[in-house]
Amino acid sequence: MWNKDEVQGKADQLKGKIKESVGRATDDEQLRDEGEVDKAAGRAEEAVGKGRRKVGEAIKDVADKIGR
Repeated sequence: MWNKDEVQGKADQLKGKIKESVGRATDDEQLRDEGEVDKAAGRAEEAVGKGRRKVGEAIKDVADKIGR
């Protein structure tokens, strides 16, 4: 299951993609650049969320094995 960082990262990527597309369509270089930054930030946030989830799953697995 996704955590809040993964969800927010996906949302930021989508927001960035929209900004980038609108910036290209309107020839607005600043908006296009903002979109690229938002997409990159979203990818980073999603990666942090995935890492956090994987660590949590690993800890749970170890705890389950110890508890047996």
